[in-house]
Amino acid sequence: MVHIRDYKGKKIHMIGIGGSSMSGLAEMLLKEGYTLSGSDNANSHAVERLRRMGIPVTVGHFAENAEGKDLIIFSAAISEENPERAKAKELGIAQMERSTLLGQLMQNHDHAVCVCGTHGKTTTSSMIAQALLTCGKDPTVHIGGRLDALGGGSRIGGKDVFVAEACEFHGSFLEMQPTTAVVLNIEEDHLDYYKDIYDICNAFAKFLSLLPEDGLAIGWGEDPWIPGLFKKLTCETRTYGNTDACDYYPENLSFNDTGCARFDVMFRGEREARVKLNIPGKFNVLNALAAYAAVRSAGVEAEEAAKALTAFTGVHRRFELTGIIDGVKMYHDYGHNPTEMKAALDVAKMQKPGRLWAVMQPHTYSRVKGLFNDYLTCTAVADFTLVTDIFAAREKDPGDIKTEMLIEGMRANGIDAVHTPTFNDTEKYLREHWQPGDLVLTMGCGNINLLNEQMQLHGDTK
Repeated sequence: MVHIRDYKGKKIHMIGIGGSSMSGLAEMLLKEGYTLSGSDNANSHAVERLRRMGIPVTVGHFAENAEGKDLIIFSAAISEENPERAKAKELGIAQMERSTLLGQLMQNHDHAVCVCGTHGKTTTSSMIAQALLTCGKDPTVHIGGRLDALGGGSRIGGKDVFVAEACEFHGSFLEMQPTTAVVLNIEEDHLDYYKDIYDICNAFAKFLSLLPEDGLAIGWGEDPWIPGLFKKLTCETRTYGNTDACDYYPENLSFNDTGCARFDVMFRGEREARVKLNIPGKFNVLNALAAYAAVRSAGVEAEEAAKALTAFTGVHRRFELTGIIDGVKMYHDYGHNPTEMKAALDVAKMQKPGRLWAVMQPHTYSRVKGLFNDYLTCTAVADFTLVTDIFAAREKDPGDIKTEMLIEGMRANGIDAVHTPTFNDTEKYLREHWQPGDLVLTMGCGNINLLNEQMQLHGDTK
């Protein structure tokens, strides 16, 4: 079996090194003294950051990048046909998938807190990581986003606690070694890999089976699938939710003018602490309860945990204010399936904008096909919806699904939807039609965040 510890002092090449997870892993390996190079299909802030740290990164995937290397690390989105992977196979160079690396880095830690679920992984794992830091712990962390408290997406700490996102994409989380599993929700997604919701649930069941007898499973008790999975476990389980049917639940819940929640945390009928969140949204009440339960399980006192969560102000690309242009607030959110987009737009609506603009970049043909009907209504709360061309990511255009089909379906459902294929088209349309006091929310996990940067660079025009 290939193990990362055997490649100290040897040459390691990372394909797709600019990705949110891969870039964090690269930082961790660099800090541990490994010799790295990388490649990515485009320049990005992450790529430039890695270069400044001394890692040579090539833009584009070329066979010669693999030559002379001892180990190739790739993400599940990189196929065997990738020229660098193909060359490595031809030369007999060892290869390792990203999640295998993460699982190996998790070894030799006393506690591994792995956060999984269809939505909310980055926010919840970030809450846990920052709260542990605030409370004097020394966690090692790997998350799929940039958290200011970490100065990035990863941190090398002590050997006590390892906090990580555990993604179900291509079964990646089955490489983890959790002692505490946080299961946020289970919905249909990644239907290019999974057959259906039952196949997805089976994968989550396998993940939970990785917990040791003295492990802990924390999960949303009102999810349609999680309670049934928990009943089959022999380790300790704790649930959180909106009512006292769960172990952890909120009381005296209220929201301020920007949609940030205030509530008492209850545990099995007893009040433990009061949380005042500084991130908006009803769904973040559940994320905070999950994080609180995980932090408490790490030995943090109730009031300390609550105070630490109050200090959390969010992670980049999660309902992030990117600027104000022509009196219009521009936000970006990483949400890339209909449930996540709807939740982000609900938060935007809580800001009480003059008018709300939803700007959607659909992500992958397979996801749009698999969740097509859900896309047709997920932006209903917005006044206007702009939809760019589908972001292909790792996929090839199958020719049977296009943005125009989404537009037609949205309009049939009463949504004011317009196809703006490119970022230039989208910027032009927004500037010609928006008004001061409006709010624009761009959504997607592709490169739609670059639209916000482009428009901020162009600045006010009035």
